Amino acid sequence: MHQYRTDMYEGMLAETVMMEGHRGDAINAYFARPLGPGPFPAVLLIHHMPGWDEWYREITRKFAHHGYLATSPNIYYRFGHGSPDDVAAKVRGSGGVPDDSVVGDVEGAVGLLRSLPYSNGKVGVFGTCSGGRHAFLAACRLKGLDAAVDCWGGNVVVPKEKLTPSQPVPPIEYTRDLSCPLLGLFGDEDQNPTLQQVAVLEQELKKHGKAHEFHTYPKAGHGFFYYHSPSYRQEQAVDGWKKLFAFFNKYLSS
Repeated sequence: MHQYRTDMYEGMLAETVMMEGHRGDAINAYFARPLGPGPFPAVLLIHHMPGWDEWYREITRKFAHHGYLATSPNIYYRFGHGSPDDVAAKVRGSGGVPDDSVVGDVEGAVGLLRSLPYSNGKVGVFGTCSGGRHAFLAACRLKGLDAAVDCWGGNVVVPKEKLTPSQPVPPIEYTRDLSCPLLGLFGDEDQNPTLQQVAVLEQELKKHGKAHEFHTYPKAGHGFFYYHSPSYRQEQAVDGWKKLFAFFNKYLSS
């Protein structure tokens, strides 16, 4: 976590940028960084199904405030523009954003973050809800990520009858290819993932000897970080953020 001093200089740049995503597509992204020469570690944020919304911009700045280069690519770019809710409805009606597209966008964002002259070369990936699923998927399908955080990512463990052309493989089937340490934060009242699904994923991680750290919070359901929602749980969210920053500090620091 950020350590304050009353005499410290503090500054940040935050803006919308264009970047190269899947198959060379130009997509937009929100980018924030601390001012100063660095070098800084980097975090890539994969937004949730409610869309590329204000909350993801806010936590992109939160990571920058804590000393990270941070970017959140608009993985729904190809579905058009409008309010986050309207665009997310289009994506949901289309069966979800294709997994290949997300992985390609993440790969492009990782390359961008590593290319910055003030980067320390280390990149972590973070996501909540569907973004948590995508964070796990990207950490399995891409090489070279240094840490991954999955916050209550649903449909990592999914029966074959629920697979779609956009999401044709259960992410758990890629567990053997996980290329970096994984932190998982879950609520014991969540229905997707359920406690049983979390246990199945952890068993698979242990089977393949993958470094991981799972925390399941009592009296918390899906989305317990979302302070603007009835799902918010203050005590659990505060502790979750502490564990998240400690995890990234361990694996992303120079």
